[in-house]
Amino acid sequence: MMVHIPAIALLLMVAPALALSAPAPSSAARKVIVTGAGGQTGQALFRKMLALPDEFAPVGIVRTESSKSELVKSGGIPASSIVVADVARDADALKEVAKDCHGFAICTSAKPVPTGETTEEGRPLFGFPNGSPQVVDWEGQRNQIDACGPDTHVVLCSSMGGTDPNHPLNALGKVDGKGGNILKWKRKAEKYLIDSGRSFTVVHPGGLLNESGGERELVLGVDDNMEGTDSRTVPRNDVAEVLLNAFRYPKAYANRSFDLRAKPPGDGVATTDFEALIESLGGKNCDYSLGEIA
Repeated sequence: MMVHIPAIALLLMVAPALALSAPAPSSAARKVIVTGAGGQTGQALFRKMLALPDEFAPVGIVRTESSKSELVKSGGIPASSIVVADVARDADALKEVAKDCHGFAICTSAKPVPTGETTEEGRPLFGFPNGSPQVVDWEGQRNQIDACGPDTHVVLCSSMGGTDPNHPLNALGKVDGKGGNILKWKRKAEKYLIDSGRSFTVVHPGGLLNESGGERELVLGVDDNMEGTDSRTVPRNDVAEVLLNAFRYPKAYANRSFDLRAKPPGDGVATTDFEALIESLGGKNCDYSLGEIA
């Protein structure tokens, strides 16, 4: 009896083998470190760079061996391009990996997880079982910045909302006035990067969507301003594309800090010119006298 296997199933069956056939980077490719490569946005950026071997020789950093194993099994990512290191605790390992790198993409972030408990009003409570915002978004990002040489272009994926100290995200994981403050710790790391003297690009995405990228018109802004669209969201894949182009056009994106959102599908024309996108800011940058740092 002949069994018909759908094409998509065949693709999934052979996916691990695809990791062995990933294109080898050229000798002229730039070495770029991508941390948080096991996460959704970091992985999207990592894969985009692996698909451009003439331009990039990316090295992905993940926190655990299990994350590395899952990436390899998912296909298209060779094990040799992944390093296991805890960015908050393995400062020496970070410095070793970052040797001679041209660029460094910081895509790590503390991840709030429901605790199963609720407030008196019935709202769910959240915690950070894999590291608090202070540890991940401040100490971990500071370690990553310190690991970079003075000529490294550092691209930091952060979050909108940092100008509002009372933003709801800052309340996640806070108990008796302590903990939480994820946006404040992120903003502290951003300021540390800016003050370091390294070339930088700080991207503040709006609410992240697990939807297709490359289909929407992207809108840049500063200081949580809502000009350009009422939308507060952006697909993760579009965020990864902006991060990628911050390395492809380092002069245009150097020393810039901005917010990123996307218009709804069908509203406007999908963004394809990423040099023109950054020019749409007219030279504006985020104002770090606004908001608070932890």
